[in-house]
Amino acid sequence: METRQQGFLDSEPLREADEDFVSEVNLSASMTEEEREEIQQELAKLEEEIGTLRQVLSSKEKQHAELKQKLGITPLSELKTNFSRGWHDMQSSVAYKKTSETLSTAGQRTSAAFSTLGSTITRKIGDMRNSPSFRSFEEKVENTVSTIKTKVGGTGSGGSFEDVLSSAAHASSQDTPTNNLMDSSGRQC
Repeated sequence: METRQQGFLDSEPLREADEDFVSEVNLSASMTEEEREEIQQELAKLEEEIGTLRQVLSSKEKQHAELKQKLGITPLSELKTNFSRGWHDMQSSVAYKKTSETLSTAGQRTSAAFSTLGSTITRKIGDMRNSPSFRSFEEKVENTVSTIKTKVGGTGSGGSFEDVLSSAAHASSQDTPTNNLMDSSGRQC
């Protein structure tokens, strides 16, 4: 028994011709000659109908193409029409509408978040200007400007930074340097 199984495993796989033979054997065993002839007649009739339908379809396709040509419908215009119809169908779909609404809401929320961020930054800068450390820094800058203004030749304290710069520029234009500059050792340069 083991040898028989081994021989079965070693055999070649069934070829298409073998499969046809096996199916014919199975069919012929279960059906009579009359049933077989009846099925073959039905098969021939179906093949004839398929051939007729192919001819009719070919004729209809030709007529279809001629009518389109008379109307001036080109493949490109058909493609444009199909595309715009598809685009319209997509825009009217529930999924597109929900996605559009979601994106719109997200855009509004993002805009509101940026607006809030901007007002928060403005408020923080205002708070920073009112803080004691910033006021101390501002006073130091004002004192430095006053000192520079006094050294440059201006009188009085306060004034804007532009005033200090213009007075410094005016003072430097009046004081022309001499060519007899001396370095720290007393030699002439």
